[in-house]
Amino acid sequence: MPTVLIPTPLRKLTNDLESVSASGATIGEVIDNLETAFPGIKDRVCDEAGNVRRFVNIYVGGEDIRFLEDKATPVKEADEVSIVPAIAGG
Repeated sequence: MPTVLIPTPLRKLTNDLESVSASGATIGEVIDNLETAFPGIKDRVCDEAGNVRRFVNIYVGGEDIRFLEDKATPVKEADEVSIVPAIAGG
């Protein structure tokens, strides 16, 4: 199963786990399976239409899914998926 790296702000939903395993052939399936295992996480990652929120970046093997196939981006068993919230400052 792909390994999903969980950012600090979402760890309260994963019992403080830094990484979890989630099955799925695409990022969309991985997100759905994360929601099943950790209710509430999808609402933080996706908007009401089910799209990845603007301020959340997801990477598969270091590649931004927005430049691949977005939620249809394929995921392999050994892939590492990173969820990275955008950070603003001034």
